[in-house]
Amino acid sequence: MPASRPLAPEDAHWKHAAESAGDGVWDWSIDDDAIELSHGLSHIWQEVLGHPGTLCGARSTVWASHIHPDDRARVDAALRAHLANETPSYQCEYRLRQPNGQARWVLSRGTVVERDAQGRPVRMIGTLTDIHWRKHAEQFEQFRSRILEMLAGGEDLPTVLDAIVRGVEQLDPIVLCSILLLDPDGVHLRHGAAPSLPDFYNEAIHGVPIGPNTGSCGTAMHTGERVIVADIQQHPYWRDYKALAARAGLGACWSQPVRTASGKVLGSFAIYHRQPHAPQDQDIQLIEQTARLVSIAIERKEAEERLHLAASVFTHAREGIMITAPDGTIIDVNDAFTRITGYPRSEAVGHKPSLLKSGRQDRAFYTGMWQALVNKGHWQGEVWNRRKNGEHYAEMKTISAVRDAQGRVGQYVALFSDITALKTHEEQLQYNAQHDALTGLPNRVLLGTRMDEAMTQAHRRGQRLAVLYLDLDGFKEVNDRHGHEVGDQLLMALAVRMRDAMREGDTLARLGGDEFVAVLRDHDEPDPTHWLPAVNRVLAAAAQPVPVGQLSLQVSASVGVTIFPQPDAVDADQLLRQADQAMYQAKLLGKNRFHVFDAEQDRSVRGHHESLEHIRLGLAQHELVLYYQPKVNMRNGQVIGAEALIRWQHPEHGLLPPAAFLPVIEDHPLAIEVGEWVIDTALAQMDTWRAQGLRVPVSVNLGARQLQQGDFVERLRTMLAAHPDTAPGDLELEVLETSALGDLARISLVIESCKDLGVGFALDDFGTGYSSLTYLKRLPVDLLKIDQSFVRDMLDDPDDLAILEGILGLSTAFHRQVIAEGVETVDHGEMLLYMGCELAQGYGIARPMPAEALPDWVRAWQPPERWQEVSQVTRDDVPLMVAIVKHRAWVQGIERFLRQERDAPPPLSAQHCDLGHWMAQRLWQTLTTPAQRARIDALHHEIHVLAETLCDLHALGRTDNALARLGELHALRDAMMSQLHALQGRRDASLV
Repeated sequence: MPASRPLAPEDAHWKHAAESAGDGVWDWSIDDDAIELSHGLSHIWQEVLGHPGTLCGARSTVWASHIHPDDRARVDAALRAHLANETPSYQCEYRLRQPNGQARWVLSRGTVVERDAQGRPVRMIGTLTDIHWRKHAEQFEQFRSRILEMLAGGEDLPTVLDAIVRGVEQLDPIVLCSILLLDPDGVHLRHGAAPSLPDFYNEAIHGVPIGPNTGSCGTAMHTGERVIVADIQQHPYWRDYKALAARAGLGACWSQPVRTASGKVLGSFAIYHRQPHAPQDQDIQLIEQTARLVSIAIERKEAEERLHLAASVFTHAREGIMITAPDGTIIDVNDAFTRITGYPRSEAVGHKPSLLKSGRQDRAFYTGMWQALVNKGHWQGEVWNRRKNGEHYAEMKTISAVRDAQGRVGQYVALFSDITALKTHEEQLQYNAQHDALTGLPNRVLLGTRMDEAMTQAHRRGQRLAVLYLDLDGFKEVNDRHGHEVGDQLLMALAVRMRDAMREGDTLARLGGDEFVAVLRDHDEPDPTHWLPAVNRVLAAAAQPVPVGQLSLQVSASVGVTIFPQPDAVDADQLLRQADQAMYQAKLLGKNRFHVFDAEQDRSVRGHHESLEHIRLGLAQHELVLYYQPKVNMRNGQVIGAEALIRWQHPEHGLLPPAAFLPVIEDHPLAIEVGEWVIDTALAQMDTWRAQGLRVPVSVNLGARQLQQGDFVERLRTMLAAHPDTAPGDLELEVLETSALGDLARISLVIESCKDLGVGFALDDFGTGYSSLTYLKRLPVDLLKIDQSFVRDMLDDPDDLAILEGILGLSTAFHRQVIAEGVETVDHGEMLLYMGCELAQGYGIARPMPAEALPDWVRAWQPPERWQEVSQVTRDDVPLMVAIVKHRAWVQGIERFLRQERDAPPPLSAQHCDLGHWMAQRLWQTLTTPAQRARIDALHHEIHVLAETLCDLHALGRTDNALARLGELHALRDAMMSQLHALQGRRDASLV
């Protein structure tokens, strides 16, 4: 490949902006057909598309060969048109093939930046954007609409189920799918649709009883919950079906129960993989959405069967019948006529059928009906009529002429049935195909129609419209904290509020998740500020608190705005992309605001990119520093090491904590540079301390991105080699639980490789993440770090104490050392020692300090005397410790109630409190003498009597009197604690 030519300043600026937005940039020398890829595009090529190595060579022979065969002609046509100067720019969505046989959608855009004297193109640059999941969502929406149209068109259930399965397999060609139905007996599986699974497999599972351990589908139907089996051969649910699955070539199975709106299980939808495979978030969303679609199909067909049965009954006995004379005068009607129309026979006979006329059919309709009767002798069709009470109803009517022997019409006989329910259901299906199932707002399909109509109308009337792209700020945190059901209620409430904030002719649509689009129409003002009141109303509506049950939830919205028409021709998709891009800028600018799309302004590097550059500059100018927090053995006082904690000595803002800048680089390659700087600086500091006669091992926090580098072990080896005087064993790497939640086997291999170098590993913030026993078993870490949130409140929160006991038990069972973070007081350390945890760090020991301060601290450090006197309690003492903490929490609960910080007091009965329950156990008898029990029982009774008295004073409105007597309650508590601590052989009540 020839040497690359430098970019013009404006092109370099453009390239920089494109890469900061996550796009890859390509540079094509057309004369020699050589293509050059930017770092960002190489990342997409290797990490997203999964191609090993780098891409180089001629475009026509290398790059073009990876374009999906079905897309090549379209790509070439678009490219030729631009090269021939027929289009202002090149833009094409197409698929690139991956090594595993799959294809991934990308958007390629570019423009000729250099032509020769004859106007022939010489050089072209452009971008490549990964749009795979957006296309996937669009394809699923098209697939869903197609299935709903099949239902509306009356296709039978087997055909619809088969189409659903094949449709999902087309969306993801590497999967196989099946639908299993639950027999009416509610006990056995029944084959529904599985065209890609072997016949012998489908026959084998047909009729199998559901229950636990009956594969993924049988278990899902039995429990009514989703079942994810990533490895069939290793999972107990498949114990009796492993051989069958192996014969069918199945490695993984994810099954979602199919439920009715009322929660009844109808069957299951399952996705299979040939090899063991764990789902991603998009996979879970796909099986949930498809299961809901299967539920709609089944319920629709069941409803149709019921309607057909009703129609059959009407045909034989229950259809309305009306007989008229040749001039249309009603001669007779049956009871069904009266039931359907509301007119008794006496009010119908002698009148014309026009008494039922609704006005919904015009004169031409009835003219055609009579012409058919005269010419053919019969007519059949749907008619909207009106009942006696004025209500409109739909009927399926057949009218036949009855002729005498001479062929003259003697009467007309009309048979009709009420099909209002069926018509309403068809209208509902049509509605569902165009509206979001959760909020009832227009979906992407109807939004496209509305936007096309609004754009056409704006052109015709010379008016303007605004497109708003809204993304809720903080919604993911609500979902993660409170669950999807609460999140759904929040979305429904916000949808109503935002819609009410808009005008009658405007449109609000939901694209999915927490993303909405608004179309504001019919404005004559060209100034974008004319839209500010409407946009601000939407922002205000999104930011108002929403009550959901006992919760009050509050989020905000980031809004991108674009205006139509524009100087250049744009379509609806381009408007959405512009508004989406503007919304992203609103996010970067601080959220809870709007940003108007500006093509010139949005070419510049902004927001996030600027922050990255500031951090990169700070690293280059040595503004980043390490502070060190000692780690000690509380029992013997030994300093066992220190944790390196990064800070930014900012020239303007002073010393910044890691939370002020690390989140900015978390998902950026700069995080790797900073992480390697931390390791190298820590190694250099250990060299310095060693030269001063001090050996202090150092632990370093390791980010997920750095740990998942392909060459991480080799780079670590290089850094260790640069510091030969420091033993590799003095370096410990701390990883968060969440960093290891990806490819467990690969992460385990990386840790093992590092241990071969002599470097140890610790699992940081243990207990706050997934905390799977599988991770403890398979991750070869040496040390577990108990998260400070459990340590901080363990003296007052029995739940945190129980969690702490469980973590210590796990560390013993899996032969791991354990260290506690967040030891803030002597009392915290004392309790940890009682529990058997000797290693700790925290503000109660030492705050993080500069490197030069650590040697003096180590020489001066002495543990508190109380720590040296503590003996580890036996396991039999643990229930007593828990009871002590629970009693402290009970007293705090009384105090919080009196201070009106909680709505109700804890149980006031001495028999119903946690300490009372413990004192009723046999262990209480074995730990105490009769005299001790008498003293403690008396104190316990006295405390509860006083607490009940204080609560009565509060109920009488004398809260100040109750608060004034809290000292009495605290004195009784202290006396009780002293007695209980004595049962452990303790000489003081230091934890009071």
